[in-house]
Amino acid sequence: MNDRQGALQHTGVNEAEVSKLFRNTYSLLAMTLAFSALVAFVSMSLNLPHPGLIITLVGFYGLLFLTSKFRDSGWGLVLTFAFTGFLGYTTGPILNMYLSLPNGGSLVAMALGMTAMVFFGLSAYAIMTRKDFSFLSGFIMAGFVVLLCAVVASFFFQISGLALAISAGFVLFSSAIILYQTSSIIHGGEDNYIMATITLFVSIYNIFLSLLHILGVFSED
Repeated sequence: MNDRQGALQHTGVNEAEVSKLFRNTYSLLAMTLAFSALVAFVSMSLNLPHPGLIITLVGFYGLLFLTSKFRDSGWGLVLTFAFTGFLGYTTGPILNMYLSLPNGGSLVAMALGMTAMVFFGLSAYAIMTRKDFSFLSGFIMAGFVVLLCAVVASFFFQISGLALAISAGFVLFSSAIILYQTSSIIHGGEDNYIMATITLFVSIYNIFLSLLHILGVFSED
């Protein structure tokens, strides 16, 4: 009897911890998305130039490393906003490029809407079914390697349709990560809301830019 009561109490604690982790993660995710959008708007309004591939990669991985290193301290929050703000800044010039197209506004709006549908749909499915998507870890690792090789190849070989295939691959890859990360929060595989937020943010960011590219290609712009 005592063992059963102890198990029930333990389950209650775990459920409380999971609920707290969800609240913290999605609250921080909402704030970082809003902050990144604000920075992107400022970048667009000032017509700031894109920093270029090298600076983008250094800024992305440098801030990602620092955020991971200080994830258990207050600096982790500061670096989270620095990281998402930097991505917002790099997105501004890209959006200006698309908005300069004849139907650029509708392309951006459609990409935003589709991204929201993908994220909320996958998140809701993982939360409501409470399925364990840890089996996707192998697919995610394989997808990362394949996409990395494809991106590197795109710099050296002009292969028709490769850029489109990479964008489609990023949509699938990031969708798998959303399922995996949400499931990881539910089943105790992730206990740090800062890293959970960063993972989901980057997935949303990749899906949005990838869908924007795909829609641009199919609209012949």
